[in-house]
Amino acid sequence: MTHANLLTDNPELYEARFPDPERLAGRWAEDCLRRHGAGPRVLDLGCGTGRDAAHLHTVGRTVTGADLSEAMLAHARARHPGPAYVRADLHGFDLGREAFDAVVCLDSSPLYCHTNAQLDGFLSSCRRALAPGGLLVAEMRNGAYFLGRTDLLDTPTVHAFTWQGTAYRSTTTLTVDRTAQLLRRTRVWTSDDGAAPVEQRSAWRLLFPQELRHLLTAHGFEVLELHDGPGPRTEPPWREGRLPGGTADADRLHVVARLASPTH
Repeated sequence: MTHANLLTDNPELYEARFPDPERLAGRWAEDCLRRHGAGPRVLDLGCGTGRDAAHLHTVGRTVTGADLSEAMLAHARARHPGPAYVRADLHGFDLGREAFDAVVCLDSSPLYCHTNAQLDGFLSSCRRALAPGGLLVAEMRNGAYFLGRTDLLDTPTVHAFTWQGTAYRSTTTLTVDRTAQLLRRTRVWTSDDGAAPVEQRSAWRLLFPQELRHLLTAHGFEVLELHDGPGPRTEPPWREGRLPGGTADADRLHVVARLASPTH
């Protein structure tokens, strides 16, 4: 069995496995930006294939999409033009001081910061990149969901779909590493084209709502929203006009925070 990040290395396969024809994630992010009066310059950090960055571009924002994967960036430039696409590591980046009015991080991107030092590097970089009063908008898994719940851990999840004539099947197993406070994922891919199985391993930091609020406050942000739904990956999903809820109990977490203006 070979080890690879099959989805990151094959952006078209990623979009086939995780379709978002209605651009729910991008529309949810734009709704947050609009409700809180964000300026036009947006950094989509962890932009992946560029779908959400391109949506934000189409509604009139000046967008920079940043990702660590060259394959994803090449796909984004070719298939979702409009934004500027640059390579950056969310653990620490410098794309210009006060260069953006908002930083958007969707689909658990911040949770690839596994250590406290990486989280500090991420938030320090966001603080440097944002103009005073700028927004941080993020959507991620909710660590609190796993307190006493094992439904996502008990049984491997199997997903099958066909792409370009090949039938793919992914079997995903989640485990909690309590010492590291990580949700570890093992995904095994098989296909009917004779290729060897591919095992992909990844992990997300499990952040708890109050822990996230503390981190943001310590880095100079005022938390405007922190809730479990509705959002682009909740059930039922967010729709235009739906306002944030008041709980942080379900499996997704959504945050909007404003960088405090410096006092003179």
